[in-house]
This record gives sequence, structure tokens and C-alpha cells, in this order.
Amino acid sequence: MSRLAEAGLDPGTGPEIAPGPLAPVGRLLAFVNLWIVRAGSVALLASALILTYSVVSRYFFKAATDWQDEAAVFCIVGAIFTASASVQSYRGHIGIELLASFLSPRANRVRAILVDMASFAFCVFFAWKSWTLLHEAYVDNQTTTSSWAPPLWIPYGLMALGITLLALQIALQVAVALQERGKP
Repeated sequence: MSRLAEAGLDPGTGPEIAPGPLAPVGRLLAFVNLWIVRAGSVALLASALILTYSVVSRYFFKAATDWQDEAAVFCIVGAIFTASASVQSYRGHIGIELLASFLSPRANRVRAILVDMASFAFCVFFAWKSWTLLHEAYVDNQTTTSSWAPPLWIPYGLMALGITLLALQIALQVAVALQERGKP
């Protein structure tokens, strides 16, 4: 059974937005996630086209392309990191659910909250380091070591944005879980 089905979600309906005071934040994050996933889809398509062009131009025309690997990697990094919050909104990340079958529903809810809190702490640390890398790359005008030499603030910025959105998504889910926990 898929994790979406276990959570009672249908992939076609979108992420569940909890009612109450957190609903506007949930709707805003769902809107942002939707547009980021669309942009990520375009980035993945661009990456595929770039790599296809690279293979064709090298094979048929013996033309060297030194920019395609970095351009494709930048597109893939951007798509993966920025879309991670959307995946989290569906609880779609891979998880080990061994304990879930052994615990009571109440203990399982507590376990889920604790795991989310640990994930949030990790994402906050990762976001802080990513924003630090972004700042250093921008201030020091760092570039890659290739002859094309694109600026490193581009992938660092995408990483920082994506992991920050993921941390916000997890924080929202923890807040909703704690809000529901207090209800009878």
C-alpha cells in the first residue's frame, strides 16, 4: 500500500490542508509548491534536452560541449531541492515504517511527530549552511572550475530555497499534528 493511501490522500486531489488558523499558511505553501513543481518539471525537461543535445552533437558532429553537464546538473539540483517541500506535503518521502506496525495509533502519532521534529532540525541546519554557502559564493563571486564557469550562487540559491521550503513544510505539519493532538 502506498504511503499516500495510508495517509488517506489521493494523489489527484493535492495535499491535505488542515482547517483552523494554519489553513492560510497551508494554502499558501501548497500554491508555492504547485508552481515550483511546474517549474521543476520544465527544468527536468530542459536537462533532458541539454543532455540529448550534448550526446547528439558529440556523436554526429564531433563538437565538444563544455557547458552541458553543469547546466543539466544545475537544472536537476534546482528541480530536486525545490520540489522536496511538495513531496513532503504528500508525505511522499521514503521512510522506514517498521515501528509503525508494532505501535498503537497514539504511540505512532507521537513517533511521527518526533521524527518530523528531528527532520525539521536537520533541515533548519541544512538551510542555514546553504544560505551561508550562497552568501559566500555571491560575495566572493565564486564560479565552477570549468571553462564555462557559471556562478555557484545559482545552485546554492536553489538548494537554500528548496531546503528552506522543506523546513517550512515540516514545521507546518508538526504544528498541525500538535494542534490536532490537543483536540479531543
